[in-house]
Amino acid sequence: MAEKQGIDWSSLWKKDEWMAVWWGFLIIILVLVGVPVKTPSLKWTTDGEFAGLVQKATPTVEKLAKDAEQKGEKAVEEKAKALLGAMSKGERAAIGKAAKDLEAAAKEAKDSGIKKRASDLGKNLGGQAGNLTSKVFSWDNIWRAIQIGIAYLILSIIAIALMGERVGAFIPGFVVVFVIAWISQFLAGNYTIREYGLEYPLWCLALGLFISNVLGVPGWLKAAVKTEFFIKTGLVILGSGILFTEILQAGAYGIVQAVLVVATIWYFTFWVAKKMGLDDEFAAILSSGVAICGVSAAIATAGAVKGDPKKLSYVTSIVLICAIPMLVGQPLIAKGVGMPDVVAGAWLGGTLDTSPSVVAAGALISETAMKTGVIVKMSQNVLIGVAAFILSIIWAFKKTEGLPEGEKPGLIEIWYRFPKFVLGFMIASVIFSFFLDPKVVSATKGALAGLRTWWFAMAFACIGLEARFKELAGLGGGRPALAFVIGQGVNILWTLLLAYLLFGGILFPAPKL
Repeated sequence: MAEKQGIDWSSLWKKDEWMAVWWGFLIIILVLVGVPVKTPSLKWTTDGEFAGLVQKATPTVEKLAKDAEQKGEKAVEEKAKALLGAMSKGERAAIGKAAKDLEAAAKEAKDSGIKKRASDLGKNLGGQAGNLTSKVFSWDNIWRAIQIGIAYLILSIIAIALMGERVGAFIPGFVVVFVIAWISQFLAGNYTIREYGLEYPLWCLALGLFISNVLGVPGWLKAAVKTEFFIKTGLVILGSGILFTEILQAGAYGIVQAVLVVATIWYFTFWVAKKMGLDDEFAAILSSGVAICGVSAAIATAGAVKGDPKKLSYVTSIVLICAIPMLVGQPLIAKGVGMPDVVAGAWLGGTLDTSPSVVAAGALISETAMKTGVIVKMSQNVLIGVAAFILSIIWAFKKTEGLPEGEKPGLIEIWYRFPKFVLGFMIASVIFSFFLDPKVVSATKGALAGLRTWWFAMAFACIGLEARFKELAGLGGGRPALAFVIGQGVNILWTLLLAYLLFGGILFPAPKL
């Protein structure tokens, strides 16, 4: 018989998963009560990149000016022509000002199509014009990063002390981990790199792997490698951005496609991975990365099943690498075969792994494709929390398999095995979905997203610092990569079929977006 255990209240401050919940909640509360948070801007566009963007956007602005004239939108027409004049001269500051004027004029437009096109054009060109390297390295911007670093260091020191670990050895290593996170976000912030979807987790892993495999990780740095604490804290904050209400906004077609894609592809990929000899946790992380939404889903699943960080690193890397040919190739296929825009958008939203990549790929086709893709992607994103919660329960019970009937643990033991960060994640998601004013949610969204990104960046830097090239390359002997490719291939075909059935007017009337 299993011995009955009393409640160990000290786990509330001695376990990293509980500390992650408390610190995640603390950060969310501080942002909600109005503590000013200014995250650093790490997006930058070189003059050469901006000149190429201007050249590419010129025909679009010319068409907008012409269409605005035909529809009597005088203000938009004038501002579009002024923008064209600035673009012809090539002065970046002047182009940025003219673009912002166009965005302002769009607010007064009566025609919804003109309004949206003018707003998006003005916002994009104006934003890129202001993404200067000099701003990234300005003292004000660097000081914002330092403030976040100091705040996170203090929170981490308190957590480390409460968990009974050495604080002195942690501090110098934390500085290195934070610097790696900053450099990674800086590299990922470049315009061209963003266009190719090479996001910050890949750079964090790459820099961490370089240090661990080429330079070596000294003992004082190892003390700051707190992958579990960093990643779980970020996941609790992530809950504030996963809104169940977005499913309702996405519409019936998006909901149906998201559920059918996630359920079918997750189980298929899991089955393939198991047939190839992968263990359950590796198969689960891999399946979530394919079926739900890439990196975020893989992170949440790894936490839910308490997976090996090396396996998460592997899945994250392959997700980001495979996203590049998909981002470029799928829009070309859609346009090449004459796919309806709404169908193409639903296809992109169901297969590409991040919202920015869906927006970028959809924009290569049309406004309708981009809008449809975002709607479908929102539906899939919300399923992260649902999947993590279900997997947490399954894995908690899974650990009891094989025990004699008399030794099977009760509900209290299952509770001990349940990953507590998932509870924090779900509580945050429910509160932000149903109990807070949408205006408050919208006002705090950017700050919370920026803050959680720093936790995730530090976590991925730590994963890289812990891993060895030989271990990653030899992990599963290539079988995980093959399972991923097979799962993603079926995902592309299955989602395309559903997109035609649901959005192509075959089963239901085609939606007008």
